[in-house]
Amino acid sequence: MRNPTTILIAAFVLVVALWTSVFQVNESQTAIVLNLGKVVRSGLQPGLHFKWPLVETARMFDRRILSLDDAPERYLTSEKKDVEVDFFVKWRIKDVTAFYRATSGGSEVQTKLLLTPIVKNTLRDDINQLTLQQVVSSGRSELTQRLLKPINTAASTLGIEVVDVRIKRINLPQDSQILDSVFERMSTERLQVANALRAEGAEVAESIRAGAERERLVILAEAEREAQTLRGEGDAKAAELGAAAYGQDAEFYSFYRSLEAYRGSLADGKTVMVLDPDSEFLRYFGRDGR
Repeated sequence: MRNPTTILIAAFVLVVALWTSVFQVNESQTAIVLNLGKVVRSGLQPGLHFKWPLVETARMFDRRILSLDDAPERYLTSEKKDVEVDFFVKWRIKDVTAFYRATSGGSEVQTKLLLTPIVKNTLRDDINQLTLQQVVSSGRSELTQRLLKPINTAASTLGIEVVDVRIKRINLPQDSQILDSVFERMSTERLQVANALRAEGAEVAESIRAGAERERLVILAEAEREAQTLRGEGDAKAAELGAAAYGQDAEFYSFYRSLEAYRGSLADGKTVMVLDPDSEFLRYFGRDGR
């Protein structure tokens, strides 16, 4: 009959062996299995996996997209002018075995130390070929797209893939004289734009004034023509009425016309007239009425 203590020990050892031989990989992880420090299996998918107890160990790594952020760095443009660029990098593990070997067992700190110089050198090489205006005004998406291929080529030995490089800010160093020159150029450009807008506005205003003056002259000409027509019609009507009145009583009409002449001549009250008493103009001033 077996010793109960031996059975319990054996059962305990079996349970411990089973417990240490099973491991789980989560959905957000990938894993490798090491046999006495040597990688024997890699790229394990999520789920339950087995390993030899005591001689094999499992290492899990995050297979999600991770971020690398660093302090802003100064770069020189093709004109030898300073710009300060702040960026961040999105990366993920592509080859877990190469990543484990290149980064001292998969250390994210070591990964940052190795990846940051690659990104900075690639960014420096690109900015060195651009002018200050091209760096500031060029699309950031174009710049980052150009960076991805050389960065991934250099980082391939790390077992990672850089999926995105984003420029957060492009600043001019505060202790640099570039700020003054940039502000001066911006001021000149804005002044040129303002002058162009003023010239365009003056041209439009002159066109509007010319159109309004032309329209005014046309309206005045039409009004004058209409007035002349009305005056002509009035004069014709007056002549017609005068002729009709003269035909009815010639003497009265002559008297009325003389009164109109007197009124017109003496309207201002200051006119002095020296006339012959027998003048036709004083015809109706005679005592006998002739």
